[in-house]
Amino acid sequence: MTQNEKLAELSAAGVSVWLDDLSRDLITSGGLQEVIDTKSVVGVTTNPSIFQASISKTRTYDAQINELAARDADVDSTIRTITTDDVRSACDVLAPVYAASNGVDGRVSIEVDPRLAHETDKTVEQAIELWKIVDRPNLLIKIPATKAGLPAITRVLAEGISVNVTLIFSVERYRGVMDAYLAGIEAAAAAGHDVSAIHSVASFFVSRVDTEIDKRLEAIGSDAALALRGKAALANARLAYAAYQEIFESGERFAKLNANPQRALWASTGTKNPEFPDTLYVSELVAPNTVNTMPGKTMDAFADHGWVNTESIIGQDLSSHEVFLAVAAAGVDFDDVFTVLEDEGVSKFEDAWNELLDATTAQLDAAKQG
Repeated sequence: MTQNEKLAELSAAGVSVWLDDLSRDLITSGGLQEVIDTKSVVGVTTNPSIFQASISKTRTYDAQINELAARDADVDSTIRTITTDDVRSACDVLAPVYAASNGVDGRVSIEVDPRLAHETDKTVEQAIELWKIVDRPNLLIKIPATKAGLPAITRVLAEGISVNVTLIFSVERYRGVMDAYLAGIEAAAAAGHDVSAIHSVASFFVSRVDTEIDKRLEAIGSDAALALRGKAALANARLAYAAYQEIFESGERFAKLNANPQRALWASTGTKNPEFPDTLYVSELVAPNTVNTMPGKTMDAFADHGWVNTESIIGQDLSSHEVFLAVAAAGVDFDDVFTVLEDEGVSKFEDAWNELLDATTAQLDAAKQG
């Protein structure tokens, strides 16, 4: 099999291509291996919405749910077993990529229960539990970048566990995430862990920023406001990458650690507005040592007609600041935007998880009743 030229070009530019999707069918059918072989995929991310869709909307898991019901398993342990089984299997499929990249890629992410997003101690406890259950070195534990999540990130890294920090919307919060990462690595080193074996990515959400800000710009309705639609999310991500460079390419604190940088990962890269190019948040976010995790639809679109703009991030600090100043001048309150986005992000994942709990409970009850 040969790699798609456009995705191979993106990979050659320093962007690790990860698939934002997972299901048992994808693994058992060979579909995951196929996108590794043909679309330069070197990682997988999951979230509660992905598991909700794959488990509650298919019949694939019926036999396992029936088996767990026969053991009198409760709904939480049932979902934990199913999801960790899938993630472990995906880790095994990606193990050769993990080995070939010296642990940088070949990663699969699993998220802590979204209902714990504002509970530090319980997040840490479940992160450690998931790490032990999956029992694969190429696992990443996803922890949200809420205020309660930041100390959890540090404590989990201090245990020698690799972490994917999710639901990052603002550069200010991203700086807090990087600080939490550095503190975690420092603590891990002090505890005697091999910090070269610890990896982390910081998942900076992109399209949702445009969705929220553009809605506000349209409500303002001035020509100046309308002209700014579709610009804020890219500017936000570019400023985030500038912050990454400041900390990990020239920062003295990181230089002392002999550790891996926490790579920036562009998440929520499917275009929500049909007026925008469907590969916008891939083609215009190209820089070395980054990850772009794409839903299958976006990946297919890029494979067909995407472009690689190698000047899309580096050196765009000033123009990105100007976009932010213009959006603020138009009347958009960035602090409120980022608060709304974080609250909605947590809520959406909680809703998906609760839907999965309800659907699985019904299946368990039906199986137990026979």
